Amino acid sequence: MNARASGFPLEGYVFLYLLAYLPNVIVTKLVTSMPHPGLGRPLTGLETLPASLIISLVLTYLFIWWSGWHRDAHGVMVLGRRIPVPTRYTLLSGIGTALVLFTVPLSFTFEGVSIPFIQLLMRGDILLIAPIVDLAFGRRVRWWSWAALAMVALAMLITLSDRGGFYLPPLAILTVVLYTIGYFIRLAVMTKVSKSGDPASVRQYFVEEKIFALPLSVAILAAISASGIGSQSGALGWGFIQVWTDPVILPLLGIGITLTIVSVFAIIILLDPRENAYCVPLERAASLIAGVGGALILAWVWGLPHPRPAELIGAGILIGAIVLLSLAPRFLDRPARAARAETT
Repeated sequence: MNARASGFPLEGYVFLYLLAYLPNVIVTKLVTSMPHPGLGRPLTGLETLPASLIISLVLTYLFIWWSGWHRDAHGVMVLGRRIPVPTRYTLLSGIGTALVLFTVPLSFTFEGVSIPFIQLLMRGDILLIAPIVDLAFGRRVRWWSWAALAMVALAMLITLSDRGGFYLPPLAILTVVLYTIGYFIRLAVMTKVSKSGDPASVRQYFVEEKIFALPLSVAILAAISASGIGSQSGALGWGFIQVWTDPVILPLLGIGITLTIVSVFAIIILLDPRENAYCVPLERAASLIAGVGGALILAWVWGLPHPRPAELIGAGILIGAIVLLSLAPRFLDRPARAARAETT
């Protein structure tokens, strides 16, 4: 399922990722912004996340079995059936992925915190980490990847300056920190064991990571809900129990479906054999564009707060970074490839 091996361009997977992410952003924000008929207030992130993550868990397990991807994973025999199990590396990556799985949708739900702003913080951290991981593992970082990272840093600077600093509620700060830690762990493990270009390694990694990460993400979410951190932390009972008999379960089903689709495209993009400083900006910036596009649609159609001009400028800079990352390897590196071909 590697982009090069399948003949389908990596940028095509990025576009499909964006298309799946856009409705996820919109529905998540609507559910946590519009008053719930029974409660008289919008639902909190910790009231909506348990069901959407559990739905994604079930759908991912079904996909793993239906697609046959489980055959590429390591396994053990239990009662005559082969059960996929992670290695120590994919187990570690699963811990990082569990942190990412619940922090991303949770980031869309904070009152008074715009989607573009929280995404710039979360995506910007990871884009700055990507070349560090590449260098630590001896992978070459091309000049256009450095240029794209500089553009990301500029976008973050513009947005933070316009906002007047880094002001977030406690649970939002915890979300950014856990997301950054989780993504760093995941990226380091991917670089070490699976960025080989082998389609079977992509399938193996996806299965071994997800079978552990999804149930762990639900458990971590329950722990945060019960911990008393932030004003949303008392939502455990409703989010894990009452939600299943509430009409809101229908939009939460949509969130779970799109979350599952996004996770498949994300692993294909991130495990492309090219450097992290190329793959990660494509994946992260695509999610940011989906977030900004979703925020604009929410403002135009449902009357939610419009993104600030500086946030739109930051998104525009990141679109430029995507164009650079997409075109530079195809055109500017062509003479070097031709020279290598002549010497072989």
